[in-house]
Amino acid sequence: MCSNQVSLQDEQCKYYAYMFYQAVRDQEPVWKLEEMRTMEYFHLEEDASLRCYLPSDALMYAVVHNHLRYAQYLLSHYAEEALKVPGIKFCCCPPSAPHLALAVTYDRRDILVMIIKVIHELPSLQSYINRASCFHLSDGKTPLHLACELLSAETVLTLLGNGASPKIIDRKGETPLDVILEQLWSSKVNVESKKLCLDYLLLFSSSLNFKMREMLRDNPGFWSPLLGEDKFNYLVGKRPARLYLAAMQRILQCLQPAHFPQSIQELPIPHALKPLPGST
Repeated sequence: MCSNQVSLQDEQCKYYAYMFYQAVRDQEPVWKLEEMRTMEYFHLEEDASLRCYLPSDALMYAVVHNHLRYAQYLLSHYAEEALKVPGIKFCCCPPSAPHLALAVTYDRRDILVMIIKVIHELPSLQSYINRASCFHLSDGKTPLHLACELLSAETVLTLLGNGASPKIIDRKGETPLDVILEQLWSSKVNVESKKLCLDYLLLFSSSLNFKMREMLRDNPGFWSPLLGEDKFNYLVGKRPARLYLAAMQRILQCLQPAHFPQSIQELPIPHALKPLPGST
């Protein structure tokens, strides 16, 4: 194949990719998007073959542009295929959860819930919510790490309640708890959001093992007034958790993630004792 033909076909591929991306952005009907997605185009990499866009590619666009109907269609008709890593080439890192990470990053809460519902239904995706992103691109952060970085307390609670582990460390050896504590240490902006994220993490952390503990111990004058004496002493290991926190940690361990948050609302305890903002 001559270079002029290769260049022309490459431009056609880029143009078609842009048209598909634009159609999702413009919230075109699902039938039209699927017609475009399944249209074969000439792919030049490696084996120069005819291909169509994968459901995983389409779901990536749907998340970015918050196309709820298209996301629902892809997840209901393709499920596992839609949640695979987009594109032809795979990273050498362990399997990741790019669509979940995108939903967290772009604050697409409705699509986040759709994805979580699918992973609860498919045994092959049970570890999906805890998959770290590519080490080369974002230091192996899990979706929970990202939600803590963005101070999205509602997303933090959603992920924790649906099985996200607060114990997983990223490439720098940091847990989601470290992410929040670092933000509290470095800035006085959005303190209440940070403290709410911290409270949610503690509710789902029956044991504490985090990198920032020495920082807390070395600076009690900063941390104790900020967090409160009881919470500070619990974090540095001087005291056990308060009775309410210990009881809620035990209860939350017994609840099935697939039924969250309904399972919390159905607990046979007074509403005032359920895990609400600032209750820990």
